[in-house]
Amino acid sequence: MPTLPYPTHHEGAPLNRFRVHRLTVRRIWAAATLFGLTTAPRLLWAQAANATGTASCAPGPDGRPLPGIEVLLRDSLHLVRGTRVGLITNHSGRDLAGVSTIDRLHRTPGVRLTALYGPEHGIRGTEKAGAKIGNSVDSATGVPVYSLYGETRVPTAEMLRDVDVLLFDIQDVGARVYTYPWTMALAAEAAGKAGKRFVVLDRPNPIRNDRVEGGVLDLAFRSFVGQYAVAARYGLTPGELMRWLVGSGQVQVPLSVVPMCGYRATDWYDDLRWPWIDWSPNLRTLDAALLYPGTVFFEGTNLSEGRGTDAPFTQAGAPWLTDAQAIADALNARRLGGVHFDVAVRRVEVGYKHGGATIPMLRARVTDRESLRPVDVGAWMLREIRARHPGAWQWRPEAIDRLAGGDRLRKAVDESDAAVEALLRAFRAEAAVFEQQVAAYRLYR
Repeated sequence: MPTLPYPTHHEGAPLNRFRVHRLTVRRIWAAATLFGLTTAPRLLWAQAANATGTASCAPGPDGRPLPGIEVLLRDSLHLVRGTRVGLITNHSGRDLAGVSTIDRLHRTPGVRLTALYGPEHGIRGTEKAGAKIGNSVDSATGVPVYSLYGETRVPTAEMLRDVDVLLFDIQDVGARVYTYPWTMALAAEAAGKAGKRFVVLDRPNPIRNDRVEGGVLDLAFRSFVGQYAVAARYGLTPGELMRWLVGSGQVQVPLSVVPMCGYRATDWYDDLRWPWIDWSPNLRTLDAALLYPGTVFFEGTNLSEGRGTDAPFTQAGAPWLTDAQAIADALNARRLGGVHFDVAVRRVEVGYKHGGATIPMLRARVTDRESLRPVDVGAWMLREIRARHPGAWQWRPEAIDRLAGGDRLRKAVDESDAAVEALLRAFRAEAAVFEQQVAAYRLYR
């Protein structure tokens, strides 16, 4: 299995060329102290013994990669032992046996779990998108649960009063428009201001950690679906994203990242052989997660993005989309990599756009996920439908500009095919620059 490229649990500064094999264990520890590292002794010894200069980090006994929570309890408990621990998590925070991080920490001797914090969709992941959530008490542990998607999206000083260290353990999807990474960043910033430490229990990027795509957020359009200038498909794990934010000075907090063991940047989620969990109610398959950075743009229009149907974020439709087959044919003629378009008729549940109606839908089917570029797919779907239905089409300008990270996509789709082509070229250039900016903060090969 692959190895981690350098010492972990590291507080911001890039160190990916630190050649630990040339040092004695004592000198490694001194260097670790100098660079702000808090590496667990077992991992540190493995680094010293490895002649390649990379940290040996073994997967589980069945060969599956280990999530950060399991590595924390195996090698790095010193980060939380004897402290009052706050945990930001939801139903996706669990070990390989399916036991929640909440329960694992609550049962661990020497760890005092004093507060829980829930993101969008709630701590159990069952609430609808955008639904405000109140504070509560966890019935299994009696620990108070504070909502970070209700009256506030940032932990207040009162919420952090009984906490010494704040942990984050939530499965991300690798898309800028997902709210979970921004819950993480805002909570880390609040922890820093309150004098608390912040620890990320790392989890995979399910749509590959080595793929960066789409335009970078224009900070004039900063929102809860994009807080910092990252690419639409940003190609980082939560821990790597946080390392970049801290290391580049955008967030101020004492940071530690507990890495996964046995994870490769080239892994798709199903390569890990981990159980599938719907990370939020409308992301139910890996194909949907892959398409999501592009098909999410339909939230900024008067078309359904598939919420309330059997396949959210893989199809889009409206009652007036009666020429869906012609649109599918036109999109297929563009020969976009890794996707084939066809049509369906679906009833939409009440409570969503076009709820209660049975409508024609344009479907995107993933045929080769290695070559699929979701932002390109979303942009061309928008353009083809907009060009054919200028009267029926409606933007939700504030929503689409937040989702796209600026107004360029909306303007290009309104203008012409050539404008969309030019914009996608610009997006590719921006993604390449972003990839260079974050390279020093990566943890996995």
